[in-house]
Amino acid sequence: SKSPSPRPNTPVRYFIMKSSNLQNIDISQQKGVWSTTPSNERKLNRAFRESGVVYLIFSVQGSGHFQGFARMASEIGCEKSQDWGCAVFGGVFKVEWIRKESIPFQFTRHLLNPWNNNQKVQ
Repeated sequence: SKSPSPRPNTPVRYFIMKSSNLQNIDISQQKGVWSTTPSNERKLNRAFRESGVVYLIFSVQGSGHFQGFARMASEIGCEKSQDWGCAVFGGVFKVEWIRKESIPFQFTRHLLNPWNNNQKVQ
């Protein structure tokens, strides 16, 4: 199905997605899907419905790098995936990978999050 187009005057949303391992990101890049915890599902679905354009920036915990970014291409459904092998994850949703590259946090030190006390984005 075709992704919705952005709504006028509605901001694009960005989320940092932390993965426990690189294998999950490799699976996502190969299959064009992602899965997250139920608490994240509510936030992501709301952002997707309200703006239609949600970018996900991926990082493996403890890696000191971003591994790339993707656009959220569907709402999160009820269907689960066995690919991640973790019971805490919820439904699967489609992602369209835009850039697959390891970028050290040191290259993004200038990016600050005004909604998080101007903390570094990492």
